[in-house]
Amino acid sequence: MTSEQPAGPHYSPFTVGGGLIFVSGQLPMLPARDTSLADAPFDVQAEQTLRNLKAVLESAGVGLAQLLKTTVYLSDIADWGAVDQVYRQFFGDLRPARTVIAVGPLHFCFKIEIDAIALAGDATAG
Repeated sequence: MTSEQPAGPHYSPFTVGGGLIFVSGQLPMLPARDTSLADAPFDVQAEQTLRNLKAVLESAGVGLAQLLKTTVYLSDIADWGAVDQVYRQFFGDLRPARTVIAVGPLHFCFKIEIDAIALAGDATAG
């Protein structure tokens, strides 16, 4: 099953299978695929990326409590510490599993991209 929302390029913002929601990589874009944050500081880009991730989860009918794991792609591994700081503020007591990978340049010269896996339905991640 896939979402019914158009995503722009040829992919779905999320797909659902086996009781899980797979969220495609989220960049720090503003609505209408606005890339104006490409020159913003890392923390601003990270916060917007997490807001976009939350919006996709909500469009799939779940919230942050169902989030199991994220994979964070960084253009510069030196931003790892900033990822932790933004995560603490954004997630509070929630602690989804996380992998951080330095990958070099990202699309539109963004500094961060995040994809995720969440539980479908009402169950919460433990």
